[in-house]
Amino acid sequence: MALLAIDNLGVRYGNLTALDGVSLSVAPDEIVTVVGANGAGKSTLMRAALGLVAIKGGTISFDGQDITRLPTFKIARKGIALVPEGRGPLRQLSVRENLVLGAFSRTWDAAAKADFDAVLDRFPALRSRLAQTAGTLSGGEQQMLVIGRALMSRPKLMLLDEPSLGLAPLIVAQVFATIESVRSMGVAIVVVEQNAHAALKLADRAYVIENGRIVLEGSDLLGDKRVQEAYLGGSVG
Repeated sequence: MALLAIDNLGVRYGNLTALDGVSLSVAPDEIVTVVGANGAGKSTLMRAALGLVAIKGGTISFDGQDITRLPTFKIARKGIALVPEGRGPLRQLSVRENLVLGAFSRTWDAAAKADFDAVLDRFPALRSRLAQTAGTLSGGEQQMLVIGRALMSRPKLMLLDEPSLGLAPLIVAQVFATIESVRSMGVAIVVVEQNAHAALKLADRAYVIENGRIVLEGSDLLGDKRVQEAYLGGSVG
């Protein structure tokens, strides 16, 4: 059974159709990527899954339960965490405060404290910056912080919206290695990305979205000639 199942999803912004009949599934422990051009509907898809935009049609189920009309806080408590585009740490809060905020739906008990320590073990650069305001971190450190903050909620599914945006190539490689390591914790992952090559290399399966519609799906889209020509600048060796 799919952990996340999106069926025939429709989203409109006024007269603009942002998503049109989108269907997508994610299995437990799976990494699924969604690639497409800017404005194709990738971020809207992530926001719809977390209840952040109004849905005009279709259904979303998570862990066997219909979450289509649930408010965002209830969806988050069921085990979905979003790492937003542009990193989005609460810039005036400290690193420590950002991480603690990630556990908002939990009791701050021994288990939460253990997860806090585990996040710092995973991202040691944050340990020496706990008192530092998030807005003063580097872009790569901010990305580690928002992933760590998401992990503090103990998610079953993590949604990452453009995690490589604005980062240097070396940091991008580190971010994608981190995503792979998060999957090893038993967390399913959806990544939406314009960096198609990196995203497709990471994925167990991938979808291509164009103008609000899924136009391709598969487990080896990196080798698909249409994807190579549209998103990868030609043949990939």
